[in-house]
Amino acid sequence: MNNGIVSTILDRCKRCYSCIRECPATAIKVINGQAAVLQERCIACGHCVKVCSQNAKQIVSDVDRVVAEILPGKNSIAIVAPSFAASFPNDYLKVPAALRKLGFGKVVETAFGADLISDYYLSEFESDNATTIISTACPAVVNYIEKYHDNLVPNLAKVVSPMIAIGRYLKATLGESAKIVFIGPCIAKKQEYTDEEVSGVIDAVLTFSEIKNLFKANGINLSGQEESDFDPPHAYMGRTYPLAGGMLKTANISGDILEKEIIVVEGKQKVTEIIDELANNNIKAKFVDILFCEGCISGPAIDSNLNYYSRREKVINYIEKKNHSVDKQIWKSSLYNSRNLDFSRSFSEKNQRRPYPSEEKIKEILAKTNKFAPQDELNCGACGYSTCREYAVAIAKDLAESEMCLPYLIDQLNKAYNDLNNAQEQLRTAEKLASIGQLAAGVAHEINNPLGTIMLYSSLLKKTISKRLEDNQSSEDLDLIMKEANRCKNIVSNLLNFAREGKLNISKVNVSELVSNIIKTIKMNPLYADVDIEAECFIGDTTIDADEDQLKQVFLNLINNACEAMEESAAKKISVKLFSDDGFIVTEVQDSGAGIQRENYGKVFTPFFTTKKIGKGTGLGLAISYGIVKMHQGFISFQSEIGKGTVFTVKLPKINNTQNINMN
Repeated sequence: MNNGIVSTILDRCKRCYSCIRECPATAIKVINGQAAVLQERCIACGHCVKVCSQNAKQIVSDVDRVVAEILPGKNSIAIVAPSFAASFPNDYLKVPAALRKLGFGKVVETAFGADLISDYYLSEFESDNATTIISTACPAVVNYIEKYHDNLVPNLAKVVSPMIAIGRYLKATLGESAKIVFIGPCIAKKQEYTDEEVSGVIDAVLTFSEIKNLFKANGINLSGQEESDFDPPHAYMGRTYPLAGGMLKTANISGDILEKEIIVVEGKQKVTEIIDELANNNIKAKFVDILFCEGCISGPAIDSNLNYYSRREKVINYIEKKNHSVDKQIWKSSLYNSRNLDFSRSFSEKNQRRPYPSEEKIKEILAKTNKFAPQDELNCGACGYSTCREYAVAIAKDLAESEMCLPYLIDQLNKAYNDLNNAQEQLRTAEKLASIGQLAAGVAHEINNPLGTIMLYSSLLKKTISKRLEDNQSSEDLDLIMKEANRCKNIVSNLLNFAREGKLNISKVNVSELVSNIIKTIKMNPLYADVDIEAECFIGDTTIDADEDQLKQVFLNLINNACEAMEESAAKKISVKLFSDDGFIVTEVQDSGAGIQRENYGKVFTPFFTTKKIGKGTGLGLAISYGIVKMHQGFISFQSEIGKGTVFTVKLPKINNTQNINMN
């Protein structure tokens, strides 16, 4: 994704956020679904590389340049980190021979560089400096302090790392033409050797992983090599550097557990904690020895299947084996020959901190992911941040995106899924009702003619029979025929309304007044004397273009249905609310009834479907209401919960374009 020390391979990144969770510098941001490394913020600690299960993080490589420009050659020198025994646990004594076969003219221990700078650290420790001294052997620690705790830059020991120290020694003794390649477990070394303060000393940096790949590419089988010693200068106690407290051991500084002037810290979490404490002046120790990893034996490129304790044991075994055979006189002579070399360096502020957001901004961001109170903050860590608050701060600093909150995304997905289901259900209902409407219209047309004939001849017969006073029973029978025929005619008329047969008589209608008048009428009905009806209007103007009579039928049906739905309810309450929503006047009618069974949702607007008692209704009220609302280019829907009640929602456009339009 970019050309820094660590970058992302786009097609491998699976948006798992493991790297974000592991990054101590908040230097990774999800951009277009990919975890991009923000190079200016990256401290090259390599923790994101270690935790990426998809191998989606790549490290800048010097392999091609080493092969093309440095190997083979007598002036090429490999300096090997003392943790190599942990990376090559079974054949570490054969590594020097394998490197020579690869083409290096000399193979030297980087650990001698640790020996070279031990006196510098001893001098720092014995100085009268009032501030806490922080070791600088670990470049990731240096990067972290320079970028995020620049107030601690003066506390950094002004001493080069062992890699730079041995590099300066070799350039001084073998000539500037020597090409030096560092080989180790540390990714941050790839950044360190290009630092302006020390550039030109080391020519390339390879990791243990890269050197193993070079062995394989060149057909070098490590187990087939002979055991061989490193080239001089040979190291001594500097070999302990990859272990926690190794620097103190090398410099002969007491690291007793009760020694409060000295603190030894290793591991990402402990390192960030101690640096925070130092920055806040909560620690008064004389000296702090820090390694970002759990010792260099746990470096991101150690490339070993051994656990921490086995790696540590391998390194200790190597130290014990080699230190017994060191010629102290030659070792001291080598140190003496370096007396005129300068192993000091300075550090600079490279502040990458971003302003901390206000409390109002944090709350605003949290609210966008439905976190309005502390109990809403799950702190699940799925986004890669420890807490929801940290995540909100990262968003405010433009280091994260709201789409990274997994619980919020799941809620949104569920909502979208439910909305889709509702839309599909409404579509199925609309299609079904359209088919039923076409059928109803056809049936209604066919029934209207015979009904008219029945009513006509019944009327004629009644006139004839009425002249015969003795035929009262026949007259009553004809009245019943005419009454039932008229009932059939009304049903047919309702079916035609449902089927959208007819025209709208458009006029200006005040929905609020219309609903208020309907409520007054219903309250006068003694059957509903125990029903509490409350109406609220949240907008000033509720005037729309509509057919007043037909809308009256819609709201009358809804409120009557609500009253009847509460026959068995202890608390009988209806709430009617009017408000505006994106060009629509919305009316909600909510009851406290029994609710609608889930299996009946698809039948609610179907003609002749009813759950009322026999004789209470025909099942056409909601079907007709549906048709009327659709004729007005509006929407009608409902939500229901068993035991709590139902809410019917009618949305009518403020501007209606149906005037004088035949809705056939």
